[in-house]
Amino acid sequence: MAEPKSTKPYLLRAMYEWCVDNGYTPHISVVVDSRTRVPMEYARNGEIVLNIGPVAASRLQIGNELIECTARFSGVAKDLVIPVATVAAIYAGENGHGMSFEPGKEETAKELSGEEVAPPPDPKDPPKTGGKPALRRIK
Repeated sequence: MAEPKSTKPYLLRAMYEWCVDNGYTPHISVVVDSRTRVPMEYARNGEIVLNIGPVAASRLQIGNELIECTARFSGVAKDLVIPVATVAAIYAGENGHGMSFEPGKEETAKELSGEEVAPPPDPKDPPKTGGKPALRRIK
């Protein structure tokens, strides 16, 4: 019996629709590797976060293997190609509700075969406590 298809693209599409239906802005966190076509100047620590909402991304297609769309960066339209396997999370930008994903079998097989794989993103520094708040009034 053939191995079933990954649930990841189906979950990505479902979370995208949930965000849009509830008026939230869907964002994806992507681990950048050689197969990912995004503006590299916006990637940090091997990861990029993209707004894929209907206002920000045009011609969005979330397929079983690739996510493709056009988005503007500093006013310049760029065609993006993101392998579904490299998506680390999808969430609503307004409240952070969403899902994160473990690296799939595809990444593990590449790591074992010795192919070049981008390192996982560094964990975020814990928030600093104490001290004076850094709020300022803007008129």
